[in-house]
Amino acid sequence: MKKILAILLAALLLLCFAACGEQGGTETPSSDAPSSQEDASSNEPASEEPGTGLSSVKIGVILLHDPAASTYDNNFYQAVMNVKTALGLSDSQVIVKYNVPEEGSDCYDTAAEMIDEGCNIIFADSFGHESNMKLAANDFPNVQFCHATGTQAVVTDLPNFHNAFASIYEGRYLAGIAAGMKLNQMIEDGTITAENAKIGYVGAWPYAEVKSGYTSFFLGARSVCPSATMEVVFTNSWFDIALEKEAAENLINNKNCVLISQHADSEGAPKACEAAGVPNVAYNVSTIDLGPTTALISSKINWEPYFNLIINAVANGTEIPDDYIGTIQTGSVELTQLNEAVAAPGTADAIEAAKAKLLSGELHVFDTATFTVDGAPLTSYLADCQDMGDYVGETEVIIDGYFAESQFRSAPYFDIKIDGIIVN
Repeated sequence: MKKILAILLAALLLLCFAACGEQGGTETPSSDAPSSQEDASSNEPASEEPGTGLSSVKIGVILLHDPAASTYDNNFYQAVMNVKTALGLSDSQVIVKYNVPEEGSDCYDTAAEMIDEGCNIIFADSFGHESNMKLAANDFPNVQFCHATGTQAVVTDLPNFHNAFASIYEGRYLAGIAAGMKLNQMIEDGTITAENAKIGYVGAWPYAEVKSGYTSFFLGARSVCPSATMEVVFTNSWFDIALEKEAAENLINNKNCVLISQHADSEGAPKACEAAGVPNVAYNVSTIDLGPTTALISSKINWEPYFNLIINAVANGTEIPDDYIGTIQTGSVELTQLNEAVAAPGTADAIEAAKAKLLSGELHVFDTATFTVDGAPLTSYLADCQDMGDYVGETEVIIDGYFAESQFRSAPYFDIKIDGIIVN
């Protein structure tokens, strides 16, 4: 009987040890194996596996300026908020940090803080953020880094680093048609002569993005008003209300400009135009409320398609393009409401006719038959599309009689001074 009891007791002890093992126990994992809280290939905390749905996505948005003040940054802010609502994301799934400067390590530090809060997509909106975004992409390989207006994604070997921009030169061209139609109306009613059809343009910096923008705007205006000329001044700042206002006033009062446009990010120029009674074409947002008697129209990049793309890519485990170019077809290039109280009759129809030709490929904004450089046609041009920091052109961009802007890289590379434009 004692022998039988011993056997039963031994069996009971074995069952107890087996049950404890199935519940996890306190066994210490081998120091050679990665912890269950870490990715075996990285010292960084592991992110959720891709393709687990929208609930797994958390996006951090880094803005250069306060969106309450800057039209440029507000455009990004409104786009991501609209996509957040459309996709049903919670408030905690979108983090926005603004007034993040381009200089120093602030952008990197902000991105790292967002990752600590669980973000698996980081987006930054200004050209000068790119070096820090690249550095962070290298240090956090499980996070997707998406950057607007940059040039490095096509030349760097980082699968989680991406650039994006849009063919906004097409939108500026269409807005330029509204300006040209207004100049024609002013000529017809005797307000100005054809020789006085001079446009003023407030530019931020003498970069290719700004040059591409004001040149396409000018070509749009001149496509309907052949006598149009333009003078450009730079503020050397993306956002400075006082400087932009002062620049517009100088163009109006001292340079005899009768219409003003801009590639700058505040309401400074539109307000100066309203005070002076001079027609204005703005950028990024409608300025009809600021200038009800002078605002014509604005061109803008709609960033909603891109935010939709990157959020759904992470949610579904699909790839994000290295270098995304939004177009009119993708809904990324738009015009704001035309102010019919200011616009010349027939403006809406003229814009729609040109837009149809852009969509069909019949019209190219930088058609070399429509402009000259130093009095001669432009037949060849090597652009610096592969940005290696040497500022040396390596890519032929004159194709079939037009300058192929944003075809070899999303960020603009048209940096030519054409005849008819004075640059200060």
